[in-house]
Amino acid sequence: VYLVLFVIFVILLFKSFTSSNAPTEPANPAQDDLLMRPAADAPVYVMVFYETLCPDSKNFVLKQLQPTFMRAPHLIDIQFVPYGKATTSTKADGSLAFDCQHGPIECEGNTIHACVVEAVHDAKTRLNMIACMIRDNMIPKDAFYRCAKENSVEIESIQKCFDSPHGAELLKLHGATHALRPQVSFIPTVTLDGQQGRQASILKDLFGEVCKIASGRGPKPVVCE
Repeated sequence: VYLVLFVIFVILLFKSFTSSNAPTEPANPAQDDLLMRPAADAPVYVMVFYETLCPDSKNFVLKQLQPTFMRAPHLIDIQFVPYGKATTSTKADGSLAFDCQHGPIECEGNTIHACVVEAVHDAKTRLNMIACMIRDNMIPKDAFYRCAKENSVEIESIQKCFDSPHGAELLKLHGATHALRPQVSFIPTVTLDGQQGRQASILKDLFGEVCKIASGRGPKPVVCE
């Protein structure tokens, strides 16, 4: 019995030694980079950190973002983050409180936008809703009802969202704005594929910047010619 156990032990030891000394496949940084690189036909991921009463946010959405999408909807994938320079705190009763750069009306508007972003899945309809509301957001609920009607968006579920704690929870999640590095110093801040570089150019010529990224992945898109 002891001899059998000894033989088994030797076999296991030998296998352990040979496996630990087996040559490993060398790393291939170029291959790793290729795996991480977006596909040539992948849309540019446009993340917009904005506030609902911010004139610069309004200008960007109406004069850069919406026109770019209209020209080349297949080139961009838009994510809205309606929070800006707000801060979040928790009251004694556990409910959430927000302090927004342009006051309580903006906090209400940001919450409604957050609910719209969550509920409206069609990219074109979502963008049109955001653009419609931000055009005149001084009475946020009125803007929502008007724009929902214009864009044939279902009202009840979104209204339930912003009239309940769920809307506040959504807005709190958008506080991820504070995690951006470098930190946000200007609103709107717009990232392209997660990068903040060339902000001045992005805010003045979003279409051109999107075309540069798309062209760098492969053949220049026809729409960018």
